Amino acid sequence: MGSRLTVYRPGLVAYGRAYDMQQRLAATVRAGERPSLILLEHPPTYTLGVRGDAAHILAGEARLHALGAEVTRTDRGGDVTFHGPGQIVGYPIVDLRALGIGVADYVRGLEAMLIATLAGFGIAAGRSERNRGVWARDAKIAAIGVRVARGVTTHGFALNVNTDLSWFTHIVPCGLTDATVTSMAQLAGRAFDIQHVEDAIIEAFARQFHLDPDTVGAQPAAPSSEPAEVPA
Repeated sequence: MGSRLTVYRPGLVAYGRAYDMQQRLAATVRAGERPSLILLEHPPTYTLGVRGDAAHILAGEARLHALGAEVTRTDRGGDVTFHGPGQIVGYPIVDLRALGIGVADYVRGLEAMLIATLAGFGIAAGRSERNRGVWARDAKIAAIGVRVARGVTTHGFALNVNTDLSWFTHIVPCGLTDATVTSMAQLAGRAFDIQHVEDAIIEAFARQFHLDPDTVGAQPAAPSSEPAEVPA
């Protein structure tokens, strides 16, 4: 294939801890280490991007905290979205200069990778002419929001697999007032094995970006730097 890719699959991880993990890995990639892909799930968490509108959190933070969800500002592009159990969140930490692509091509590559992954499970999906992310039957099934600092990516994508979609009723997902969300389980009428879907994502990601994956365990924390955000 190509360069080696380290894949981390730490399971259910709090958003702040995962953010720290991304910063640590981004520092190592800037120092010349191999790229990484983190695949995990979060406890119920609402994140608001750099230019996100707090008015798109409909229920109010106090109500969401009462429901057991965390609400946090973050430094990715995009508006508000939800992360929670049954959703695979992917954080690729790659040097776009080493891949020889720009931010727009990278985002389109993430979309293509997710579309290919879904096709492998019999789910037809595609792009929207107006909005980022991946769509199936006119509903958003995967959100994309990235940050690029000194050529290295953080944040990434969130694919609704078996996600409880009722969590999205408390926000305007990605700030899109005329859009709905869906999941693999809702479209197929059955639940999916998260590990199996992660396996398919790893294969599709490696193929899309010409990388050769090694899977390992979890990983710790550290620093960051300047922005370039792409919306969810």
